[in-house]
Amino acid sequence: MADHILVLGGTRSGKTALAERMALRAGSTPAYLATAEALDDEMIERVSAHRRAREGRFATIEEPLELPQALFAAAQAHDVILVDCLTLWITNLLSMERDVAEEVDLLVEVLENIADTQVILVSNEVGLGIVPDNALARTFRDLTGAAHQELAGICEHVYFVVAGLPMVVKGKAPKL
Repeated sequence: MADHILVLGGTRSGKTALAERMALRAGSTPAYLATAEALDDEMIERVSAHRRAREGRFATIEEPLELPQALFAAAQAHDVILVDCLTLWITNLLSMERDVAEEVDLLVEVLENIADTQVILVSNEVGLGIVPDNALARTFRDLTGAAHQELAGICEHVYFVVAGLPMVVKGKAPKL
């Protein structure tokens, strides 16, 4: 298995920028596997801006639901894949009433079988705030926390990003 990486942090913490720098240093054929869906005007503009920023640096793959399958396919052609982000993927799965735990298990299985491609997973840490006031939000928090624990268990490196700075949770400090 390749040295996969899990990058966690709060919203706008700098986790994606860190993951992009690591991906560009790690390989010659980087891919960016995006899970966001542009369902309103603000997200359309946000996704467009992200595409423009990555242009020429990453091959872009957009897949909101079938992440394990897309990741496996991308690993056949790329030496590093940045997945951004797991929390949007989990949101997408929940909105389609899919079994998130089963999908995360499949993702773990795929990651364990990718030997020649480094995968960098980006996700929002959602467990540091107050207990959500509704059942769906609590379910999302619980499923995301469980996914992070499972993925951290198989990743060689885990970082928590605060104010653009990575804190090493597991493994070695990233080369910046």
